[in-house]
Amino acid sequence: MASNRHLGRIIVLQSLYEYEFRSKAGDPTVDIDTIVAKNIEPYSKALGDTEFVYGLARAVSGKFTELDAELQPWAPEWPLSTIAAIDRNILRIGLYELESCADTVPPKVAINEAVELAKAFGSDNSSKFVNGVLGTAYRQIYNEETSPEEKINEEKAKPSSAGDAEAAVASGGEIQAQ
Repeated sequence: MASNRHLGRIIVLQSLYEYEFRSKAGDPTVDIDTIVAKNIEPYSKALGDTEFVYGLARAVSGKFTELDAELQPWAPEWPLSTIAAIDRNILRIGLYELESCADTVPPKVAINEAVELAKAFGSDNSSKFVNGVLGTAYRQIYNEETSPEEKINEEKAKPSSAGDAEAAVASGGEIQAQ
């Protein structure tokens, strides 16, 4: 049975959220494996690869401090302690996958999955925030000024005349092909 890693990341997000909440509340019984087991149980047949979920949850929960320290410079106006716990955990998952899973998860997939989690579980602006922070992280980690996809989007967004610029504003910021 093929694994459903998107569903797995949803379970990891749910588990990390609970783990962080209970840890901050001082719960001495908090254990990431127990939390994951409870959250994964209803989906274990549909999921297939449960080891992916356990591995990702263990790895990210064991590196909260390190991941937060790396993320903070990429979001200088937003101290991580003040952003929503959902967004913080999405960023942690995304950064961990960017740094440590590039051999099995392409960087664009890691960022896209984090953005999709933010769209589904975050606030209205979460996906833009997550995309911006992880895009900056990508450029720093892989020593690129801009990603190839961003270069293409920048070229598409450049107006070729004043009329195109007005059309771009009128259409919500996208240049219409003529």
